[in-house]
Amino acid sequence: MTSSFVYASARTPFGRFGGALADTRTDDLAAIALKGLLDRSPGLDPALVEDVFWGNANGAGEDNRNVGRMAVLLAGLPVSVSATTVNRLCGSSLDAAMMASRMIEVGDADVAVAGGVESMTRAPWVLPKPSRRYPAGDVTAVSTTLGWRLVNERMPAEWTVSLGECNEQLQETFSISRERQDEMGARSHRLAAEAWEKGFYDDLVVPVPGVELAQDESIRPDTTLEGLARLKPAFRPSGTITAGNCSPLNDGASAVLLGSEKAAATIGRDPVARVAGRGWSALEPQQFGYAPVEAANDAVARAGITWADVGAVELNEAFAVQSIACVDAWLELGLRDAEVVNAKGGAIAIGHPLGASGGRILGTLAARLVESGERWGVAAICIGVGQGLAVVLENVS
Repeated sequence: MTSSFVYASARTPFGRFGGALADTRTDDLAAIALKGLLDRSPGLDPALVEDVFWGNANGAGEDNRNVGRMAVLLAGLPVSVSATTVNRLCGSSLDAAMMASRMIEVGDADVAVAGGVESMTRAPWVLPKPSRRYPAGDVTAVSTTLGWRLVNERMPAEWTVSLGECNEQLQETFSISRERQDEMGARSHRLAAEAWEKGFYDDLVVPVPGVELAQDESIRPDTTLEGLARLKPAFRPSGTITAGNCSPLNDGASAVLLGSEKAAATIGRDPVARVAGRGWSALEPQQFGYAPVEAANDAVARAGITWADVGAVELNEAFAVQSIACVDAWLELGLRDAEVVNAKGGAIAIGHPLGASGGRILGTLAARLVESGERWGVAAICIGVGQGLAVVLENVS
């Protein structure tokens, strides 16, 4: 067994639902992130990329027909470069990176790319196909943007409630106040805006041609606790979750270049982080927001470290409530400080284009380790229908 390393990452700015990237096709977004990543390593012959693993959650529109392969072709890579598309919903691109790292570690490849894409704006409506011609009744078009659709009637009703309702239930379980959730929302916007202002994201984000979007479109630097407190609950009349303390709908793509240690000569640059541990977990679908806890615990254990060693965490903020519940659990296990979590802002501000978020947090984590000099970091993400994924990185820069 060899080790796998992160060499570079790149992503598009994340656009708002119906915003600046609304007219950009999903497969084009994927190709832009892929080309942007490889352009960062001009010494690498693209023909030497041995496989591409691409995450995508919806896959019902322009991202159909193996969008990973579409990205390879549209980005101008040689037709000999193969690709596959991975669907683990919100965890898709982190799963893709885990698959690529395993391929490298068992010796099947020296250079691979992982990434992901989602255009939640352009996700189509779908109609259930009738079993016979000319049905007499009405047919409803279903949006594929977010959430469970065309649900199997055999699924227990408690498993298929909305994502927001799932997290209101989580709030009841852990007694996490609206105030704590709003504080996380305000912090996410403040830190994301500061990170952009100080240039942290400049080398991680590639522009989308023809689009005037230099930064993530959902960030609101003027967000205040007072303003968040005035927002109405989104899922229950007396609930705690609002549009200000959960992630928005977004469009975007991300990509990560991985390789073996000896691949440095092929890639033309040194690695920045080693993939030291991976973890995955599953539980009741309605508790999906808490799934990163065990996934990250397992990844930390497989890396041979403890939470006390971890100096940086990138946790995808699908909802503030589930993020707080996860961080509280890790603090009890020895995480030194909640401030090491999402120090450059999180998905509440930056956005959550489902298939792209895993690649974003992994690339951000690697960059944070380089900047801070911390040795160990964790990237973790919750996944609808009750799953979680996590990766531990070791700084080798």
